Amino acid sequence: MYLNHAISHMYYSIMQTGRSSVRNVISNKPKLFGLISILVISALALPVILPHFAHPTMIYHISLHIVSLILAVFLSCVSIFAYNRNRNTRMLFMMFGFSLLAVVEILYLFHSTANIQDIIIPIVDAEFSHIILLAMLTLFGIGVLKVNN
Repeated sequence: MYLNHAISHMYYSIMQTGRSSVRNVISNKPKLFGLISILVISALALPVILPHFAHPTMIYHISLHIVSLILAVFLSCVSIFAYNRNRNTRMLFMMFGFSLLAVVEILYLFHSTANIQDIIIPIVDAEFSHIILLAMLTLFGIGVLKVNN
């Protein structure tokens, strides 16, 4: 019985430590930014960064898109946490706007590395990324102009 109690107490303390460290990263914006930077760079190292590392002009262009993607993912995460705290409709629109910014940055990154071609919407004869940008700006506009009751 004592061993079972000790194991459950140890499990509870480990879970509490894990939750507090997650809360610590979420509430500390520089740590969150660092974590997101490491995760994005790690995920993109093999498919995007390493194949173009020997091309100096190309790596600068890719680096620009990677930094933009990191910022977009960071802002998306911060807006998600803000929405979860406040449950405000304005925050919801801003959250979706930043999420679409991350999506369009992924498209631009893979387009600049020639991993994907332009996706053209034939009905309007426009690139898919431009449609996403328009939706993103619309969501930001709604978020800014929305009047809370």
